[in-house]
Amino acid sequence: MSSTTGTTAEKADATLATTTTDATNTTETVQAPSLTKSAESAASPEAGTSTAPTPGASSPPDARRAPSPTARVRRTALRTVRRLPYLLLKGATRSAAIVALLLLWEIAPRASLVDRTFLPPFSEVTDAWWGLAADGQLADNARASLARSFSGFGIAVAVAVPLGLLIGWYRPVADLLGPLLEVFRNTAALALLPVFVLLLGIGETSKISIVVYACTWPILLNTISAVRHVDPTLLKLAKSMDLSAPRLFQRVILPASVPVMFTGIRLAGAVSILVLVAAEMIGAKAGLGYLINASQYNFAIPQMYAGIITISAIGVVFNQFLVAVERRLSSWRVPAGG
Repeated sequence: MSSTTGTTAEKADATLATTTTDATNTTETVQAPSLTKSAESAASPEAGTSTAPTPGASSPPDARRAPSPTARVRRTALRTVRRLPYLLLKGATRSAAIVALLLLWEIAPRASLVDRTFLPPFSEVTDAWWGLAADGQLADNARASLARSFSGFGIAVAVAVPLGLLIGWYRPVADLLGPLLEVFRNTAALALLPVFVLLLGIGETSKISIVVYACTWPILLNTISAVRHVDPTLLKLAKSMDLSAPRLFQRVILPASVPVMFTGIRLAGAVSILVLVAAEMIGAKAGLGYLINASQYNFAIPQMYAGIITISAIGVVFNQFLVAVERRLSSWRVPAGG
């Protein structure tokens, strides 16, 4: 009986061992292909092989979004072509009044509506302008005037802007200098021209000084007004953020003052040229004012008008330059229509 029982237990153990061995072999058979594939994929970069992209795979976002230089050029050209009618219409509208004035200037003397001795046709003035430009007189006189005008204008900006910010920001300084400013702001610069000539002579110093004096007041007064009339809402918002006084001035007061401040700077740019021309008519040996005055005395009327046109052109270009600088400095502003 016991032998039968032992034989049965041995058979059961053998059957169990066989089953375990078969299960182990089956597991190894199933895991072998995956291990082989993992080994191949891990070894493929070392062997330098590359896999071909799947046809349905999407390209990287940067490669898909970045346009080529040619596409950008074409897009810009297409945009310009689309805006060309609008730009032409805008340019024609802006230049219509000037063209009409030049036509009237050309026709009126030829039709004997005015005496062409004192107002020659515009074509004769153009010929005189080219003649002055060809022999170098126009360039020499314009260079002398621009050097004086820009020197005085630059000094005025460097002095008047900080002083205007100081007076507008600190009330005690305004109370101290206010009466003195009221006296000088109502004194015309040309009225003081003989005083400048007597004190500083007829050289460059007096001419630049009169330009500085004339340009200082528009810049100074507009800067003071700009600082004092900053939007109170902006000040309340800035103070609620616990900004210090220097940071408040730098981040709020100064940017908000730029538009009104540049109104005074643009006025000063025009004044710098006009006052200088008047100063050059007294005791100057070069400059556009000297050219105009000398042409009048020599009865060279076309040359006189050529000098006047040159001054007007310089004033327009200088004003457009200041407008561009103002737009650059106040680019943070939201347009009224936007």
